[in-house]
Amino acid sequence: MFEGPSTLLKSRLQSLQDNLATENPVLIDAVDSFKELDKVAYRLGLLTTDQSFATTISWWPLISVLGTFSAGKSSFLNSYLDVNLQLTGNQAVDDKFTVICYSQEDKVRVLPGLALDADPRLPFYQISEDIEKVSAGEGSRIDTYLQLKTCKSDVLKGKILIDSPGFDADEQRNATLKITDHIIDLADLVLVFFDARHPEPGAMKDTLEHLVEGTIRRNDAGKFLFILNQMDSTAKEDNAEQVVAAWQRAVVQTGLSTGRFYCVYNEKVAPEIPDEYLRKRYKDKLDIDMGEIEHRMQEVSVERVYRIIGALENTANQIEQLAVPKIKEAMAAWYRSVLITDGILYGLLISLLLGLSIYAGYWTDWSFQPPWLESLKTSPVVQGVIVVVFVVIFGGIHFWVRRMIARRIVKKLPTENGPGNIAAAFIKNTYPLRSVFAIKPAGWGRRGHRAIERVRNEADNFVKSLNDNFADPLGRKEAERLAAEEQQRNKEVAQLAEESVS
Repeated sequence: MFEGPSTLLKSRLQSLQDNLATENPVLIDAVDSFKELDKVAYRLGLLTTDQSFATTISWWPLISVLGTFSAGKSSFLNSYLDVNLQLTGNQAVDDKFTVICYSQEDKVRVLPGLALDADPRLPFYQISEDIEKVSAGEGSRIDTYLQLKTCKSDVLKGKILIDSPGFDADEQRNATLKITDHIIDLADLVLVFFDARHPEPGAMKDTLEHLVEGTIRRNDAGKFLFILNQMDSTAKEDNAEQVVAAWQRAVVQTGLSTGRFYCVYNEKVAPEIPDEYLRKRYKDKLDIDMGEIEHRMQEVSVERVYRIIGALENTANQIEQLAVPKIKEAMAAWYRSVLITDGILYGLLISLLLGLSIYAGYWTDWSFQPPWLESLKTSPVVQGVIVVVFVVIFGGIHFWVRRMIARRIVKKLPTENGPGNIAAAFIKNTYPLRSVFAIKPAGWGRRGHRAIERVRNEADNFVKSLNDNFADPLGRKEAERLAAEEQQRNKEVAQLAEESVS
């Protein structure tokens, strides 16, 4: 029997749509499309009724700022926000992930991690559960890892910033890296800061690998901007090119061969460069690179909408092209192993019974003739009992084999990082009432195919609608604007003519 989403989840998704109502109607419809995918996943067993694909992504434009200690992340954010919000310094002055949101209040407020963990509208909802999985006992210490800050800065309107602690020397490394991976997955733009004052990046190999190596396999690698901060420190030696080249070599060694470094520094705190020519050269480079960075940060709202629609289509594709084939593959392996093991155990059991009967002298001239056989023929009740006993024995062996092999196979299946819990979906196909000869996964059929295809078509239509808003390759909008202006001029001319006649 199909079970729909829980009451709490329905309320959460409705709240999400209400919050999106004044922003973008396309996103409201996208939530409905995610609900369609949820139905398919509920039937397959990929999701429980308190889960939704819509809650695994961030619906607000999100910019994350990552990097090593003393790389100037906080100084950059303070300058961008034009608010002295984050502590700065050469040491790890702020060892928490800080989510920064806009507020109408002039006063900066600092709220505990619980404000993020318990609010489904924000990107760290129930992150304590994920932390607990990688670091037992740390999930209850959410305030150790997260905080929420609010400030009145116009550039924050319509977006969320996340400042991260440098994680090259963190005591709770596993939990910190888990949160880092979480915000990288959710973010529309990731600013990765490195310190130009340390031109020998080899000592930070571990940090570089985690910040850079993972981007190679991503289909959204374009959202990563690598920023070499505090470049003014290279002016004394006039060796900016050598410093950039050293960092580029370090990044290439991790496997990333594309992209470039943005070279920046904070003019407000940087000492003045004495040489006028050198100062102008650094200033021109700063203006170009900061212009590109700020432009990407301004465009994050547009990227966010496309990212959500992309996630919708990707989830639909993953269900059909990844989850269902993996479930089928696991079912086939389970089916073969169950039949082979059944055959072996049944054969051993029959051989044992045969051996015992031969030992007891129940066979005469290849004929089974135990002394109790004649009395058994005249007692249907005893016959029925014996049949039941054999059915229970052979059935018990079969279902024990099913369960044992299912447990062995499920250990090899992913429970996360996919379109739902593939392992749980496979287990649904091994329930006692489910035949080992079933070809299709439980809950998968024409209805599921149609739902997936419908969502893919909806995603394409969403993209077309977005393109109509942001692009006009045929110049139709310009033609409509000119026609409207011409119509307005004709009205004004006609009005003037009427006034002159009167």
